[in-house]
Amino acid sequence: MNHSHRDAVAASIDSRAGEFTRLSDAIWDHPEVNFHEDFSAAALRGCLEENGFAVTENTGGLPNAFRAEYGSGKPVIAFLCEYDALSSLSQKAGCAVREPVTPGAPGHGCGHNLLGVGAMAAAIAVKDLIASGALTGTVVCLGCPAEETGSAKAFMARDHVFDGIDAMLTWHPWDYNGIWPGGSLANVKMIFRFKGQSAHAASSPHLGRSALDALELMNVGVQFLREHVPDDTRIHYAITDAGGASPNVVQNRAEAVYLVRSQRLADLEGIKQRVIDCARGAAIMTGTQMEMEFVKGCSNILPNTVLDETLIESMQEIGVPAYTQEELALAKSLHDALESPEATLAKITRLCASRTREEILAHQGEPLYTFIAPYCPSDTPIIPVSTDVGDASWCAPTSQVACAAWAADTPAHSWQAVAIGKSGVAHKAMLLAAKTIALTGAKLMADGDLLTRAQREFSGRIAKQPYLCPIPEGVRPAY
Repeated sequence: MNHSHRDAVAASIDSRAGEFTRLSDAIWDHPEVNFHEDFSAAALRGCLEENGFAVTENTGGLPNAFRAEYGSGKPVIAFLCEYDALSSLSQKAGCAVREPVTPGAPGHGCGHNLLGVGAMAAAIAVKDLIASGALTGTVVCLGCPAEETGSAKAFMARDHVFDGIDAMLTWHPWDYNGIWPGGSLANVKMIFRFKGQSAHAASSPHLGRSALDALELMNVGVQFLREHVPDDTRIHYAITDAGGASPNVVQNRAEAVYLVRSQRLADLEGIKQRVIDCARGAAIMTGTQMEMEFVKGCSNILPNTVLDETLIESMQEIGVPAYTQEELALAKSLHDALESPEATLAKITRLCASRTREEILAHQGEPLYTFIAPYCPSDTPIIPVSTDVGDASWCAPTSQVACAAWAADTPAHSWQAVAIGKSGVAHKAMLLAAKTIALTGAKLMADGDLLTRAQREFSGRIAKQPYLCPIPEGVRPAY
């Protein structure tokens, strides 16, 4: 253990803790979505510039993406920031009942106000070590907008933004401390629009070509398709335009959004094409026209055991924070406000490795999980969520740690996660995460053998299945 790196990282972050928490709270106060994170990105860029980083805006041609860099030469260690919110999750801070600040407005239901600032704080701590001469190399802080709905990192991967980076680290707010649980699902999002011919449904139905019929036939085709795809496949849809409210008119337009998920990136392309074929067939059957718009896609996470083990080791060296009675009381009130805590707990434990599950069950009933979950690489499940961190993980060794920013058993994308986002609990999780990933970054810079082992594991994984970006060339973000 290099105590000097640990102590230097802690000192760097603790000396700026007030600045970091104020910045996180300001981003919480300005929730923004899907490449419109103007305030959040500018705030992070400004802090990085003040701390000596050279900052480039609109990285990869993406609005509110950025690259901040300090140092020179190898190795190049990057920290990934996210700062987008979720639509319709506005919620008053510290309030244990559902009460939006602005009804219908966005809110930070996944804690990205904490995530972005914590990753930035880690980059600044490593920069301080480089500036002092304790480390050599380059530290990069990458601003990644639109994780929730835009898959910015997939666009960045496709356009080679991650080229030349030796390893990437990040974190995520969660309800316990440990390695972010398991792999994830690759996904693609597509919009299907059908165009037909209006007609009076009683006097001249034979002249009509129903776009709504086409959409419904597509949905039926996909329903039968679900029997003939791998068990882990998820196919979701929402009808966003049914063509109007008049039943006596043949609808000349209809639209649906489809989201297709799979554990394996290699399987996703074939499943996507079969969904598209269902839409084409429906258009042929109804004499309508079909237009498909590809919105976004992201890859499954490619794990890296070397980085995971180093992150857990670093978290254990840092140690979990202590909490005040006021912080514990807020966590308890939000835990009690969960709509179905038993169902949430059952879901969380089902998705955890066995030893983590045992740890959670041993602490069942506590308002805040303060333990560090053991890392079990051979028993780590695939969890049925998607994140564009997966695309980063196919470009360089990548890992992320989870820190307890939420009350026990809190699901992501919930108003309870928003409500706790400006609390001492949330701030302490952010600072723990910043220290953990900063210390891990310092270890990778200082120990060439450690970095080589992480890269060797990465190379072995992509040798079996090279990266295929789920976003086709020419597709640009929708925002």
